[in-house]
Amino acid sequence: MITEIRKDAEARMRKSLDALRADLGKVRTGRAHTGLLDHVMVDYYGSPTLVTQVANITLVDARTIGVQPYEKSMVGKVERAIRDADLGLNPATNGELIRVPMPMLTEERRRDMIKLVKSEGEDAKIAVRNIRRDANGSLKDLLKKKEISEDDERRVQDDIQKLTDRFVSEIDQMLAAKEVDLMAV
Repeated sequence: MITEIRKDAEARMRKSLDALRADLGKVRTGRAHTGLLDHVMVDYYGSPTLVTQVANITLVDARTIGVQPYEKSMVGKVERAIRDADLGLNPATNGELIRVPMPMLTEERRRDMIKLVKSEGEDAKIAVRNIRRDANGSLKDLLKKKEISEDDERRVQDDIQKLTDRFVSEIDQMLAAKEVDLMAV
């Protein structure tokens, strides 16, 4: 029972960390990366489809993403979908290849992005702390039912606190790395 609580808490904390990692991957830096277009939807014969399923996405250079639709008739639709995706990107068609240059970020925009990243990091820390609270609550319930001793409860609470500290530390490291990435010109 105690190990289940500990394992559940760790699994949920890991999911919070993975969600933060995914959210930070969506934050645009000055450098190009193909993951930026992962959530762009394009109208593919009447049904909304991810652009990654109708086109090959590559990096042309450090500041340009290349998008090559599998079908020639999709070039205009893919270009329009990227432009309308509210990512601040302005694609340009070059035959069958759509070039998506990454615009330079202004200093003010970089600061705004850092505020956004810190806010998302704080939300992830709150989620981790809530998981700790839930696990400690489960331990207190077991103690009230006399299913575990006070010593076991304290030992597991210490373990859960160490887990919490470890995940909060990982969140801080991810935020610091993203901040450095955003400030790089």
